[in-house]
Amino acid sequence: MKNKGRQATIILIICNTFLFAIKISAGIMSNSLAIISDAVNSLTDIISSIIIFFAVRTSSKQADEGHPFGHHRAEPIAGLIVAIFAGILGFEILHTSVFKLMETHEHKIGIPAIITLLVSIGMKLLMSTHFKKISRKINSPALLASSIDSRNDVYISSTALIGVICGLYGYAQMDDIAATLISFWIIYSGYKIGVQNIDYLMGRQPEACIMEEIKKKAHAVAGVIGIHDVRAHYVGNYIHVEIHISLDQGSTLTKAHDIGKDVQRAVEALESIHKAFVHIDPI
Repeated sequence: MKNKGRQATIILIICNTFLFAIKISAGIMSNSLAIISDAVNSLTDIISSIIIFFAVRTSSKQADEGHPFGHHRAEPIAGLIVAIFAGILGFEILHTSVFKLMETHEHKIGIPAIITLLVSIGMKLLMSTHFKKISRKINSPALLASSIDSRNDVYISSTALIGVICGLYGYAQMDDIAATLISFWIIYSGYKIGVQNIDYLMGRQPEACIMEEIKKKAHAVAGVIGIHDVRAHYVGNYIHVEIHISLDQGSTLTKAHDIGKDVQRAVEALESIHKAFVHIDPI
């Protein structure tokens, strides 16, 4: 398992557990649906963090007889599970908040509730930045999903904070309205994470800039006259490439083989490329 990925997921679990504990305590004491909704969101984050921990560990395993191209699809699967959890949670909070809006209930909102949400906002900002940096270093879609989720949690806690402050000044229903807005945001973020990871699992073609970089690397190899039929797709969070190169038909078999291997190495040197398959065409 990649060290940085392992450390990041452990930090993720610890931080989310701490945030859940302080939010659920503040939510129960203040009877604030917005804070309780935010706490439930943190509980889902804990479950997601554990899933991501095992996904990062699985994806870093070497290829074996049963999985000749590695285990890279483990991370997008984890990202998809996170998205499903987010969707279920969002709809549950929406259902609860709508019914709460229709009934009268007492709030006991105070300064501790506000401090709890400010701590949450600060921690989630740091977590979002940290996990984004790590996900780019180790090319981890699961940790990127966590970074996006942490960023979304900043908006969620900020919305809850607005609702709590309004409740503190006598506008109690704003707390329930804030919970409703939080539910919509959670559903939307789950949708975005889900779409991204489904693309990974379905073998989507990489972005145009990556395709151009692959072509440039291949064409720059000495002996390559031309390239064509360049295809690439995601296998989990890494890319497999198939590329046809044109060589002088007078080249010896050994020379053609060496040029093909040079093209393979040049393409696989790109950070996101896992495998390159080179087909040689004589002209």
